[in-house]
Amino acid sequence: MNQQEQSLETLNDIKKIMERSSRFISLSGISGIGAGICALIGAWLAHDYVFGYKDYIMDQGNHANTGGTSWILNNRLFWIAVGTLIAAILSAFLFTWLKTKKDGILIWSNSAMRLLLNLSIPLIAGAIFLFRLIHFGTFGLIAPGCLIFYGLALINASKYTLDDIRYLGYVQIILGIINLWFVGYGLYFWAFGFGFMHIVYGISMWWKYDRDKRIITGGKNDNDD
Repeated sequence: MNQQEQSLETLNDIKKIMERSSRFISLSGISGIGAGICALIGAWLAHDYVFGYKDYIMDQGNHANTGGTSWILNNRLFWIAVGTLIAAILSAFLFTWLKTKKDGILIWSNSAMRLLLNLSIPLIAGAIFLFRLIHFGTFGLIAPGCLIFYGLALINASKYTLDDIRYLGYVQIILGIINLWFVGYGLYFWAFGFGFMHIVYGISMWWKYDRDKRIITGGKNDNDD
């Protein structure tokens, strides 16, 4: 190896170190797949309630009340959404934690905290806005609102992690905007954006990053002889 090649290798190593310190690069493709599966299961559970095949109000006596916090908390669709969100977050956290452990990276690093902060700001603002929409019974804008705010959150956080999530954010925003003109099909847009597109994103991430590592290492762990 000549001096020029050694210099290039040194520069590449420095670049990798700087990228590792400024970006959280241990996102797991499997976590995207898991989150997408959770979203599809949630959409399947909500389908009959959304389209009127099942009664989504737990207490029959509350039908006259079309708004208010008590009505929201007594809504089966609300709890399906909450359960789906919790399952997706736990799934994403579990697989990401396993990947950081494998890569020897602290999951609560400064880059991870910056990623979480920039992801949370649009999500929290969107959650408050959507909760008020539910409070006033404006259900047709819930699905597109979820997609748009989630897309904004991904784009906002993309500068602190892999660039791939920015493109997923663009797709979510585009789906949300289109859904504004097809309000009655919100559940299908929601399932496609949060479910199918997360699975596609997860497979792409696995193929692009995790698969390459397995090929290079011959499918062995770092601790293998």
